[in-house]
Amino acid sequence: MQAFTISSYSKTMPLTLTQLPTPTVQSNEVLIEIHATSVNPLDFKVKKGEFKAFLPKKFPLILGFDVAGVVTQIGSAVSKFKVGDEVYASGEDAFAEYVALPENDVALKPKNLTMQEAASIPLVGLTAWQVLVEKANVQKGQKVFIQAGSGGVGTIAIQLARHLGASVATTASASNIEWLKGLGASVVVDYKSQDYSTLLQNYDLVLNSQDTQTLHKSVNTLKSGGRLLSISGPPDKQFAVSQQLPWIFRIIMGLLSRSIRKKTSVKNIDYAFVFMQPNGEQLKQLTTLIEAGNIRPVLDKVFAFADTNQALALVESGRAKGKVVIAVKP
Repeated sequence: MQAFTISSYSKTMPLTLTQLPTPTVQSNEVLIEIHATSVNPLDFKVKKGEFKAFLPKKFPLILGFDVAGVVTQIGSAVSKFKVGDEVYASGEDAFAEYVALPENDVALKPKNLTMQEAASIPLVGLTAWQVLVEKANVQKGQKVFIQAGSGGVGTIAIQLARHLGASVATTASASNIEWLKGLGASVVVDYKSQDYSTLLQNYDLVLNSQDTQTLHKSVNTLKSGGRLLSISGPPDKQFAVSQQLPWIFRIIMGLLSRSIRKKTSVKNIDYAFVFMQPNGEQLKQLTTLIEAGNIRPVLDKVFAFADTNQALALVESGRAKGKVVIAVKP
C-alpha cells in the first residue's frame, strides 16, 4: 500500500510517499480501506517530535489520526463489524491506503455524511465529547468558553455545547462572527480588537486550545468552582498517571503544570490536561447527534492524496476554517 511517512522528526522535511506492506490484522482488529482522512494540529506536532519523550514512535512513521472507509477484513474475535461496513474512527497511521484498528475504536459511519465529511469528525468530535461530556459533564444553563471557534475542535465543540444546553462564547476574527453564531455561539469575541478576559466573566468551563498566555488569561473568565480544561497543555501529573508513564514523567509534568495549577488553585478552579483517546462507543453517540442534525461537519478544503503535504501546510498556517480533508480514494 502507499502511505505518507517521515523517517525522522523534522520541522521542515516534507512527508514522503512510501510503499509499505498492508497491515496485518490482529484478532480484535478490522482492516479498513481508507477513503478519506483529515489533518489535525496533532499531525505537525508529532512530525516535529513534540511528544517523542512520552509517546515514542517507530520509523518510518505514518502520520494521520482520522479514518473514514470500508472494512475489508476482520479479525477472528471481531463481532461488531463485517466486511463491507462503512466506518469511521480516530486511529494512528491514517495517511495511508489501509489501516488496521481495534474494533472498539471504530464506529459505523453516519449515514447522512460522505466519506470526506465523516473523515473530518473523529479526532475533533471525540476531543469535544471527552472535554464537554466525559470530563466537564456540561449541563443546561451553564456558560462555556470555547477558544478559537473557527478551528476543527471549535466548530464541533460549539455545536455540542449548544446541544447540551450551554451558553457558548468563543473567539474569532470579525469575518467569522456571524457564521459562528449560526453554529450556536451566543457570544463571539473579535480577538484582534477585543480582550476576552475582560469581556467574559463567571464562566463554568473553558476549553483551552491555544498557547500558555491564552491559558493563563482564561483563568480570569472563570467563576470560583469553574473548570479549565486544556487540550494544548501543559500536561499534568494526572495525565502521566493515566498514560501509565514512568514516575519521572509524573514529576516533570507536575513541574510543567505547576504555574497554572497554582494560579487556578488560588481562585478555586480545577485545571486538567485532556488528551483525546480513541473510543468507538463515544463515536456512536456522536453519530446519533450527526444523523439527527444536531452536529454537522465543517470542511474548509479537500485535497487529493498526492497533495497531503499541502494539506498539512494549510492546517499549520492556522488559516483553515473547520477541517482540511484528504481524499485518499477519489
